[in-house]
Amino acid sequence: MIETTGNKSIKLKYWLQFLTLVAGIILVTSASSFLRLRYDLTEDKRFTLSGPTLQVLKHLKNDIYIQVYLDGEIPIPLKRLKRSVGEMLDEFRIASGRKIDFEFINPSGGKDVKQRETLYQTLVNKGLSPVNLQAGDVEGGSTQKIIFPGMIVNYNGIEVPVNFLNNSTPSYEQNILRSVEGLEYEMIQTIASLSSDSINKVAFIEGHGEIPEIETADITMNLARFFTIDRGSIGGKPGILDKYAAVVIAGPEKAFSESDKLVLDQYIMNGGKVLWLIDEVAVNSDSLTSGETVGIYRPLNIEDQLFRYGVRINPAIVQDLECVKIRLMVMSSGYRQQVVPAPWVYYPLLKPTANHPITRNLNRVKGEFVNFIDTVGLDPAIRKITLLSTSAFSRTISPPVIISLKEAELTPVEKDYNKPNLPVAVLLDGIFPSAFKNRMVTNLTDNKNFKIKTESKETRMIVIADADIIRNAVKRVGLNETPLPLGQDKYTGQVYGNRDFLINCLNWLVDKNGIMELRSRELKLRLLNTKMIKTEKTKWQIINISGPILIVILAGLLYNYFRRRNYTRY
Repeated sequence: MIETTGNKSIKLKYWLQFLTLVAGIILVTSASSFLRLRYDLTEDKRFTLSGPTLQVLKHLKNDIYIQVYLDGEIPIPLKRLKRSVGEMLDEFRIASGRKIDFEFINPSGGKDVKQRETLYQTLVNKGLSPVNLQAGDVEGGSTQKIIFPGMIVNYNGIEVPVNFLNNSTPSYEQNILRSVEGLEYEMIQTIASLSSDSINKVAFIEGHGEIPEIETADITMNLARFFTIDRGSIGGKPGILDKYAAVVIAGPEKAFSESDKLVLDQYIMNGGKVLWLIDEVAVNSDSLTSGETVGIYRPLNIEDQLFRYGVRINPAIVQDLECVKIRLMVMSSGYRQQVVPAPWVYYPLLKPTANHPITRNLNRVKGEFVNFIDTVGLDPAIRKITLLSTSAFSRTISPPVIISLKEAELTPVEKDYNKPNLPVAVLLDGIFPSAFKNRMVTNLTDNKNFKIKTESKETRMIVIADADIIRNAVKRVGLNETPLPLGQDKYTGQVYGNRDFLINCLNWLVDKNGIMELRSRELKLRLLNTKMIKTEKTKWQIINISGPILIVILAGLLYNYFRRRNYTRY
């Protein structure tokens, strides 16, 4: 009787321990659901959101709904991109206090061909870039498949597209990696712009023969995702630009008056930012249709001003062996004409600096009749960084010069291209001296009480020695004018980095919260060893299949052993 009672008390003790353990697990699980404990154990902290991102997400006032069009049957590398997008959006949702919601949509999921094509066109109209893929079918053939690696961000009735693929490298794996690196920046930049209480204003200066509005329409439409865009002349009125976060001077052809120079100078002294796109050599590209044109030196009366800020645009045209190919009509077999691609050294493919947020992971930028820049002065208060440069095989020619299409038929001599890495775009950051210091300015303004500032606040500017970088082609049919995508080759469809470069320039100029620094993020590409995969494939298949089974069997044996040992004691 005593033994029976003892056994019952022991069993009751174990049951109580079991129930206590279960209750403890339930309590801990319930409590942990209210805690947001997340640890990033990756070496490059790929799942950790940056400080600027967290600040934007914490201050969201309204909900954001995101539609990600990256679902369905897609290649494995794009599945990795999809997983990264999902993980990033999960982090965004948690950091925002559940104010961000998202879903993945397969744009090719519908069976109705017409509905699918309508959706494709709708997504293209909204700004998503389609990608054509070769997909295998059941019968062993291949079919064309269209995917849209991007998303639409919806906020207060406003929709903004975000494209994921970087396309800055021919390597597929590297392309996906660089796209993953840029995910946080692309997403948070759009969210920050949409949710901001005030939108920065950017002005395109007119009145000096700048590039017409239709030829800057593409960059204007894309900048409108982030800024309010205005155009107009400054009319020699100091203070007229003070409400703008940045101004763009795109390809002036007429000399600046001293009054307009004073307006720009004092705008900079008050902390204003300027994007200069200047050509010191005038070349009429339209004249090339007749076979040749002329390059002539064209001063703009802003040379002294830029010199005071720390740069000089040299009035010389750059030729570069790494260049765009143009199409020429040549004679074949003595009587038949045919179109052939030929390198055109006057259209260089400019190299972006690899380690700066503006130019990191950027495609080559297409230039046309480019000049080059020298940095001048030793003022320690001004930091100077080259953003774009020519290749290792470039040279310069001085105006006046006749430029003929027949030059494209000649074989260039490599040793003649002996001026490597010429700067074409330079960033200036710091405190600038006024170009009107120690000068009388009372006759340059109607405001008799105007007082000149001789030193700027901490500010920034970017000087580009080629205005055509911002110029988009225009398709003209009758009286209709349609702007073509900036930086896209109309013959090959290749996309150069012009648009992304200029958008990054403006975003960097006005960036106050450090979001642009996210473009410097670097992730390590950890690829499998293809040689080991081939030689050790069978071994690892056996390990992966039998390993989990053996672990389960071993765990069962250990459980049985310890259970028997505990119960045989009594």
